[in-house]
Amino acid sequence: MRTPAPGKGTAGAWAALEAELDAWAAAGREARIWWRDDDAAAPSPALERLLDLAAARAAPLALAVIPATAEDALADLLDGQDAQTAVLQHGFAHANNAGSLGEPGAKKCELIDPQRRPAVLDELRRGQEGLAARFGRRFLPVLVPPWNRIAAALLPRLPGLGFTGLSTYRARAAAEAAPGVPQVNCHLDIMQWRPERRFLGTEAALGLLNGHLAAKRQGRADPGEPSGILSHHLVHDGAAWDFLGELLARLAGHRAVRLLPAATVFAREEAR
Repeated sequence: MRTPAPGKGTAGAWAALEAELDAWAAAGREARIWWRDDDAAAPSPALERLLDLAAARAAPLALAVIPATAEDALADLLDGQDAQTAVLQHGFAHANNAGSLGEPGAKKCELIDPQRRPAVLDELRRGQEGLAARFGRRFLPVLVPPWNRIAAALLPRLPGLGFTGLSTYRARAAAEAAPGVPQVNCHLDIMQWRPERRFLGTEAALGLLNGHLAAKRQGRADPGEPSGILSHHLVHDGAAWDFLGELLARLAGHRAVRLLPAATVFAREEAR
């Protein structure tokens, strides 16, 4: 099947996704994809809509939960969900510690060098303990840094802090962020953040997903890294919800796609 030329609108973008997935099927390969949603802390109509969508599409969901603001009511809500719905650790308080150091123009980052802010280590420990106590077996000690940023100096500390995975954004540089800590990122954020916050757009969004899938298939990116979809339920507009629903339906219905739960994504290689 020929890939439609770019610039053909949303229909062409969906056709290009189908063509890319068909290429995986023709090669006898499996396109492994996972889904992460950030900034969960409490029940809300938007979160309930997200969970309903995951159930309707039989799509495993990984919720990145903010420990400092997580409510018991969120655990109660998740009690009735599919066992594959996982909780990951979204930093600690989603606070911009880079700004607190007085660095004009510094990009937002909570997980800065612990030598510059030692409290970050204790916060991560407390956050992990709190999520484990609240969510039990649903919680995976996988760190999702707020704003997808983490200081390089913090990475070697992750095993000692008890983390068994790391997830940020864009194709990973290495399979492990630290020894025994696999890194699996997201590659399609469905939201545009600047100059205004809104849905990214179908053509741009599918271009990101197709780009990562094609790069893996053609040997230009790590073939072992599942492609990740990133959503933010609290800020979705109608177009974002519509796109996410259609994307999950199309992926779930394609013979070459395997939608992975987070427990599989962050399992050790020998377990996978």
